[in-house]
Formats: sequence, C-alpha cells, structure tokens
Amino acid sequence: MNVYRCRICGEVYIGEEKPRTCPFCGAHENFFVLAKEWKLLQSESLSEISKENLRKALDLEIDNTNFYKAVSERSKDVYVSSMFKGLSKVEREHASAICKHLKIEKPDSEVGLDKAVDSDRANIEEANRREKRAVKFYAEARNQAPEEEIKEFFKALMEVESDHIVLTEERR
Repeated sequence: MNVYRCRICGEVYIGEEKPRTCPFCGAHENFFVLAKEWKLLQSESLSEISKENLRKALDLEIDNTNFYKAVSERSKDVYVSSMFKGLSKVEREHASAICKHLKIEKPDSEVGLDKAVDSDRANIEEANRREKRAVKFYAEARNQAPEEEIKEFFKALMEVESDHIVLTEERR
C-alpha cells in the first residue's frame, strides 16, 4: 500500500497505485506524488495578475458549485442528480484549493443557487456552457501567470473542466 497526495488540492489517497484522477478535485494522475515527496504548490509571493485571476477563478468555482448543488437537489433523475452532486463536490474542492493559494477563508455565497431550472436538459446545457467558459478562462489565466506553479495549477483545472465538458456532452 502507498500513500499519495494530490499536488493540486493536497488531499490524500491510499492505494496500491495512483488513481487515474483525484477523487476530490479531479486532477489527473500526473499530479499525484508519494506523500513523502509532497509539497503544496508554493504561492508565497503571487503576482498581482495571478492574485486577480485566482479571485476570478474563486468566484467562478463558487458559482458553479452552487449551481451544480441546486441541480443535484432539483433533478428527479438519479443519474443526473448524482452527476451534479459529484460535479458540485469537485468544484467546491477547486474553490478550497484556490483559497489556499490566496491564503483566505472560503467565503459563504449563495451565488448560482437560483440558476437551476426544472429541465435536466437545460441544466446540462448550462453546465456545458459553464465548463467551456471555465476552460477558456483558465487557459488565459495560465498564459498570464508568471509563476510556474500557478501555471501548473491552472493547467490542472483546465484538464478537469475539459473532463466535465466530455461528461456533460455525453448526456446531451
């Protein structure tokens, strides 16, 4: 048995091999290291552009967390409800990881809770739009970041959100 840690969210995974994706934040396997080699991405002196992009990312992730939570509670379809419950947890973990970089407490917010509708199809379409917007923003933020570790962080988020696009497109 091995103990691994995710370089993106810092969570621990115990198993024979690294998971293909982080069960908490969805980061891909390459972001896992043995726990004895783990260090949280260092963001001691962030540039102003990275701080600003992380704050925007936090707003985006909180909005998506709440929207997905609302859809999971509203949908009558067990699969759709489960999918959105899982997406909400991943987005919440992203928000927590961003707060670690910014060295702030995660703010309470109800933004996005009122955006869910009764139509699963419409909610899935909205989720797909949100994920595409996130990927586009994270690509821009990655290109603007002068810090290599913040570039890596935004790259990981781009990959995870791209996985979410595939998931939502499969349900359309």
